[in-house]
Amino acid sequence: MTWVPGVDAGHPYGLHNLPYGAVSYRDSPRLVVRIGDLGLDLAAACARLAPDLAPLVSGPVLNPLLAAPAATWRRLRAAVTEWLTDESVRPVVEPLLEPIGQTHLPFEVGDYVDFYASEHHASAIGRILRPDSPSLPEAWKHLPIGYHGRSGTVVVSGTPIVRPHGQRRVGGEIEVGPSLRLDIEAEVGFVLGAGTRLGEPVALADAAEHVFGVCLVNDWSARDLQAWEYVPLGPFLGKSFATSVSPWVVPLDAFDSARTAPPPRDVPLVSYLDDAALPPWGLDIALEIELNGAVISRPPFPAMYWTAAQMLAHLTVNGASIRPGDLFASGTVSGPEPDQAGSLMELSQIGRKPLELPGGVTRSFLEDGDEVVIRGRVPATPGRPELALGEVTGVVVASLQ
Repeated sequence: MTWVPGVDAGHPYGLHNLPYGAVSYRDSPRLVVRIGDLGLDLAAACARLAPDLAPLVSGPVLNPLLAAPAATWRRLRAAVTEWLTDESVRPVVEPLLEPIGQTHLPFEVGDYVDFYASEHHASAIGRILRPDSPSLPEAWKHLPIGYHGRSGTVVVSGTPIVRPHGQRRVGGEIEVGPSLRLDIEAEVGFVLGAGTRLGEPVALADAAEHVFGVCLVNDWSARDLQAWEYVPLGPFLGKSFATSVSPWVVPLDAFDSARTAPPPRDVPLVSYLDDAALPPWGLDIALEIELNGAVISRPPFPAMYWTAAQMLAHLTVNGASIRPGDLFASGTVSGPEPDQAGSLMELSQIGRKPLELPGGVTRSFLEDGDEVVIRGRVPATPGRPELALGEVTGVVVASLQ
């Protein structure tokens, strides 16, 4: 039990969680570890209790800590846990706990990769767009399909989302203007730490030495821009205008009791993706999507076909290097049921069945002023308290063009 008032063993931001974030403190971002609704000033705490770790957490972003070996991440997590439970250091630590204010992007994003790891999502999109062809691409069950996104437009939760502008085909005409089919993609993101050399792949068994933590992602998508541009090279302007991430990075170690087996694979996997003999990398995360205050979907992350370890192994198998602060995301999380889809394109069947919201309002895609909130948690089970991942939010504002 922690000595922090109001934080019992079942608190979703209790000792089993301890996520990292960056919050405003005297007008500048400071790194904190969250406990309950308070943030522990890491730079000040380490300066007093672990001076050799202080340089890793004294800046506004996590990247120096991310660059350290995984053993250092675990040492800091163990130290913070001790400080928040040991009454003898309470007089030192308690004054360093502050209410959480404005949050900032907690890490400087290096490269960003988005995957397409949900069979339910990929199949649903295939049926919508290619009703007379196989719903999954031929390679889909042989490797985790992904694309390289734009790191410069990864923004923290709460950042307004400007409606993107670009080319789209309407009937037989090509138009230029604001997207008419602005969509969401509810995803789970993975923040990378220890880097690799060019030519050095990451094996499945070594993934935990490189994955620092987990966050929530909304990879906003302009479906009309995307549909016109994506052949033959894939997503570009339809995806690159904004990707929102939650302000809290939950350490991977916090998910030790939330590991689940991925769905059965019905296609044999090549050796570098074969995880049959390894501990499971599925995660028992439940998502919830809210549009203008109404819950419209509850996507289940355990249904994802490809795991984070497999995504990382595939990302690097060609020799691509990774750097501290790199981010990769799962792709849209969707389940087998209609109310478990992670995008409006699925939920509204690309506009054929508009969603009905309270007050007689309907939506096929997002309109200006709409607010989207994606929440994530590891549900409580006997012997396991709920673990919160926070939320990622965004309000759509009109195009600037």
